[in-house]
Amino acid sequence: MKKAAVGKVATKKATATKKATKTAPAAKAAPAKTAAKRVATKKSAVEKVESKRVASKKAAVGKAAAEKPQPAGKPESQTSLVRRARRINRELAEVYPYAHPELDFENPFQLLVATVLSAQTTDLRVNQTTPTLFAKYPTPEDLAAANPEEVEEILRPCGFFRAKTKSVIGLSKGLVEEFGGEVPGRLEDLVKLPGVGRKTAFVVLGNAFGRPGITVDTHFQRLVRRWRWTAETDPDKIEAAVGALFPKTDWTDLSHHVIWHGRRMCHARKPACGVCPIAPLCPAYGEGETDPEKARKLLKYEKGGFPGQRLNPPQAYLDAGGRPAPPLGGVSGT
Repeated sequence: MKKAAVGKVATKKATATKKATKTAPAAKAAPAKTAAKRVATKKSAVEKVESKRVASKKAAVGKAAAEKPQPAGKPESQTSLVRRARRINRELAEVYPYAHPELDFENPFQLLVATVLSAQTTDLRVNQTTPTLFAKYPTPEDLAAANPEEVEEILRPCGFFRAKTKSVIGLSKGLVEEFGGEVPGRLEDLVKLPGVGRKTAFVVLGNAFGRPGITVDTHFQRLVRRWRWTAETDPDKIEAAVGALFPKTDWTDLSHHVIWHGRRMCHARKPACGVCPIAPLCPAYGEGETDPEKARKLLKYEKGGFPGQRLNPPQAYLDAGGRPAPPLGGVSGT
């Protein structure tokens, strides 16, 4: 009987031990299960946030793409190009309502000479130099008979002064011999003069005679290609391509708007994209500084709070807050 009791107790102990062994892992598994659930919940939340961020980014990219012209790989129709080009010109006209030739002149002869001198230098430098030149040689007859060495000394600050001396004396002789000392008002006559090409001729025709013309200088070439108005590189072909986008009556003012924008905002190396008024219309937006504060520091001349390029600018420019440039030897602030 005693043996049977002992066996019964042993059996109970074994059963209890077995149950304990089975229960222990289950007890341990409960916290692990809870932790896994927490991780899964956290992961789900992270995925939701990431999904929202990606969706938001896609929406922003889509909006920007909608505001910008068609990409380079997709041709823009001629109608769309004309509309975009004319809208750019209208926007620039509002930004530069006082745009004008940035060379000082009082008559066609002075503008012709100043334009020839402006090659490979700034209009500001020319404007600081020509008062001395025109004070000594006020007419084509005077400059045609000038001593080249004396003219060279005056033009030295403009750079390439020997070649420019030869050109201005040569064109003065041409005016005296071929046109009675008067600047002709026709393109075919102007381009016959030494040192006078189509660009120079159109500056004179548009601003001294009121005859429309497109001035394809380095700024104009850079911007119209940047805006994809044309892919041409030859100035004459650029002139023809851009001219086809606008009425002839717009050509002279268009030239001023584009050139002014190139000098003040849309620079060759670092455009001020962040403050550009035509950013939504520009296929090249982002090539320059897009941060508005940093871009604002890149602005030049009156847009950057500095003097302009003319010593004697038009009254409209002064009324708009522009400041005249200092004479030769002065501090320009640019």
